[in-house]
Amino acid sequence: MEKGRGAGYGVYVAIFAALLVLTGATVAVSYVDLGLWNVAVALLIASVKASLVALFFMHLKHEGGLVWTFALVPVLFLVLIIAGTLSDTLFR
Repeated sequence: MEKGRGAGYGVYVAIFAALLVLTGATVAVSYVDLGLWNVAVALLIASVKASLVALFFMHLKHEGGLVWTFALVPVLFLVLIIAGTLSDTLFR
């Protein structure tokens, strides 16, 4: 790995520990009745976990603009699909 471009093993262990904690938080939130907010909280936690995986384990943190574009365009489509589904179900 090039000097200054990669993370050491300690960073990977810390990210792995954070992913485990966030998984525990997801399980814990599933037992709490938050009404309509259950799905929003679960999606927020899942988004944080996906961001950690993409940034550190997939090394997206050190990539250029073109790679970021290819990584973020599907996220835009996901937001559009979720917004379309929510608008359809909320206003029936």
